[in-house]
Amino acid sequence: MQSIIVPPGQHQLPMLPYAFNALEPVISSRVLKIHHDLHHKTYVEGLNKAEIKLIEARQNLDFSLIKHWERELAFHGSGHILHSIYWTSMAPIGNRWETPGAQTMKHIISYFGSPAVFGEQFKNAAINVEASGWALLVWQPAWGRLEILTIEKHQDFYQAGGIPILAMDVWEHAYYLDYQNKRKDYVTAWWQLVNWYDVECRLIMAMQTQIPLELGS
Repeated sequence: MQSIIVPPGQHQLPMLPYAFNALEPVISSRVLKIHHDLHHKTYVEGLNKAEIKLIEARQNLDFSLIKHWERELAFHGSGHILHSIYWTSMAPIGNRWETPGAQTMKHIISYFGSPAVFGEQFKNAAINVEASGWALLVWQPAWGRLEILTIEKHQDFYQAGGIPILAMDVWEHAYYLDYQNKRKDYVTAWWQLVNWYDVECRLIMAMQTQIPLELGS
């Protein structure tokens, strides 16, 4: 798959790969529309603004607000990337791979022991994210294996190098109108939507990336 180069300040809100009501009854059309059209759009706009402000800072050699705009770049940029992966991490019930693909299954068993243990760790990680954040399954090129990570906000406590291949949003705006404060119910129900085809494709692409910790002379 050829890399896409996005000019600074020109990120676009991606279209959903399904209708707003396609994930019901797990996620209502109302929640999905608000989440995509309002929340994700805000992160795209914030990312574009941060990139433009950093261009201006370089042109003017004025880095007095560098700390602020670098934070905005990390927050909104990660928000845009993770939401984009989140949408494709899901597929309508009855129209998805029900189990992990061959490579995904191989690496799940190799590291986590079994799909059941992997699922329990992922779900408990998601339930226990403090405040707002994410649960991710990533491919870690530095280790050559999968890892489960949790993120607070969009970027805090993230392990450098990890490539997200499955993303679950546990910010309240992802579920509160449907589940109120019952995050555990949302996490449990969400598992019915996991798009294992997308996970398999992302894993195969991620496995082609290398992050050697030592380079030969």
